[in-house]
Amino acid sequence: MIILLSPAKSLDYETPASTDRHTLPQFIQESAALIDVLRPYTPAQIASLMDLSDALSSLNVARYAAWSSEFSAENCKQAVLAFNGDVYEGLDANSLSEAELDWAQNHVGILSGLYGVLRPLDWMQPYRLEMGTKLANARGKDLYAWWGDTLARYLNERLSEQGDDLIINLASQEYFKSVKRKALRARVVECVFEDWKAGKWKVVSFHAKRARGLMARYAIQKRAKTAADLLAFDSEGYAFDEASSTADRMVFRRRAES
Repeated sequence: MIILLSPAKSLDYETPASTDRHTLPQFIQESAALIDVLRPYTPAQIASLMDLSDALSSLNVARYAAWSSEFSAENCKQAVLAFNGDVYEGLDANSLSEAELDWAQNHVGILSGLYGVLRPLDWMQPYRLEMGTKLANARGKDLYAWWGDTLARYLNERLSEQGDDLIINLASQEYFKSVKRKALRARVVECVFEDWKAGKWKVVSFHAKRARGLMARYAIQKRAKTAADLLAFDSEGYAFDEASSTADRMVFRRRAES
């Protein structure tokens, strides 16, 4: 099993990491080439390209300038500990044990516009580059063209090493589109989280993102091997809804926020 997550826009490089253990990203050369594409952009151009404020565009231009192909404790943090959005608050990786982090390292992948796929303990330098960014490059008009079928082939290799063929997708469609389905030799199971709101079931973005992190944490702590191992997920009031689910789309619902 591989569980896929989206990255977060918010980063935390201030809180000390809960572990010193780390690995290096798999696609550093690809990342360096993307940084070379980004470095000539001015703050105004980055603001227009990514729809950012002046302050955020200037921050990220500085990040691109500082980015180095030499990864160290001085300029990096483990990816699962550096991301700081709703998904990662639900995952709460800082409280995972060393054994749980080991399991996550082998079974969790974080899709990234700059890094391709990150394992939880991969060192990561700060950046902002969403997968949907229309960054023209030598391979095409956007990052989907840049990554091509690279990420699908990488996931195929990881699953082959496990002797498995299951992907649990907890990433957004923006990010999962970077995994070319035609090249992917795996069964993909989507997890959907819905809340009862205004008289109907709907996906509430904030709650759904947090629930994705909670589900990833559940899978890590249960050492899940199959999709069926996730059916008992009940964090913060969610429960599996069999009637609304299919074999490859598991729906979890709750009527009130916990």
